[in-house]
Amino acid sequence: MQTVQQIATDIVGREGGFVDDPDDPGGATKFGVTVHTMRRLGLDLSGDGVVDRVDVRRLSKAQAIDIFVRHYFELPRLALLPAIIQPSVFDMYVNAGAQAVRILQRLLREMRFNVAVDGVVGPQTVLACENAAKPDPVTFADAYGIARRNYYFRLADRRAASRKYARSRAGGKGGWIKRAEEFVSPSYHLTEAEFRKRVSGWD
Repeated sequence: MQTVQQIATDIVGREGGFVDDPDDPGGATKFGVTVHTMRRLGLDLSGDGVVDRVDVRRLSKAQAIDIFVRHYFELPRLALLPAIIQPSVFDMYVNAGAQAVRILQRLLREMRFNVAVDGVVGPQTVLACENAAKPDPVTFADAYGIARRNYYFRLADRRAASRKYARSRAGGKGGWIKRAEEFVSPSYHLTEAEFRKRVSGWD
């Protein structure tokens, strides 16, 4: 089983280097760490009294990994979740914050578990996850990965500017969809035909 450090290292690899995309609400980002996160944490790496894109550029991989482990795994208490879903929830938490846990809680409610959709990993959510994973842990992990994928699709349905993250310029799967499917068994990956049918209504 991967350690938290190894999972965080994989996340940094998926996130890539410095990006400042005007269509990304996160603003300037490096290794998945946004300028907003760095401001919240007070990471003034240049020492000029202002946290801006200059500081984002200076962020190292090691610093990004430390931020993810501390603020996106340990503080949200993801270690309390079944090991089978920790990598996917952790990856999604880096990408979407507490929305990662809300997606999990909505899935649990669809499975008839009585949990609040509050984005917090508490005893109720932990117990429900343990019970949901007992019959078939891999299927539970697949269900969460598919729920992530559906979340990305819905975002792109609502916001045209976000579609470039879900669909490539060539019309195939974009980064969001590929990212979700990294945590889903191959048999549940969308075929190219299925994907193109799903996004056929987009401009």
